[in-house]
Amino acid sequence: MRKTGATAMCGSVNNRTRPAYAPAIRASVAPTRSAAAVLSEHESMVMMAIGYFQPVTRSELGKIFGKEVSRDTISALRGAGFVSSGPRSPTPGAPYTYVTTRHFLSAFGMETLRDLPDMEALEDAGLLSRHAVNTETLSVEPDDDELVE
Repeated sequence: MRKTGATAMCGSVNNRTRPAYAPAIRASVAPTRSAAAVLSEHESMVMMAIGYFQPVTRSELGKIFGKEVSRDTISALRGAGFVSSGPRSPTPGAPYTYVTTRHFLSAFGMETLRDLPDMEALEDAGLLSRHAVNTETLSVEPDDDELVE
């Protein structure tokens, strides 16, 4: 068995080491500043939202999560190389948009964004829900089934 192999990724061919040899390679390499990014759960969720809805502004991300997404979160994702600036939004003020990078695709073993899991499949697996609580649309009237006589 060969220790390396060519894989198609991000529209190009990459020479990669087989996963079985990863522990030996990590042990032989001195730590560097570009160690694997450690992302919080919130940063991972923001990165996922950018991947699915790109190009997306910080304001649009805030609407998705129901709270403001901080510049620090975006900065951490940019620092890890997963996110970069996209085209300016055509909305008033022309805010920056954010898109994922080739590094994002490569790090998660994808060739294109089409390789992202289907949102319906994630919902079926119970990993994602589109049912966000919006206080403006909540009804204060009880259903007929909930009335007690």
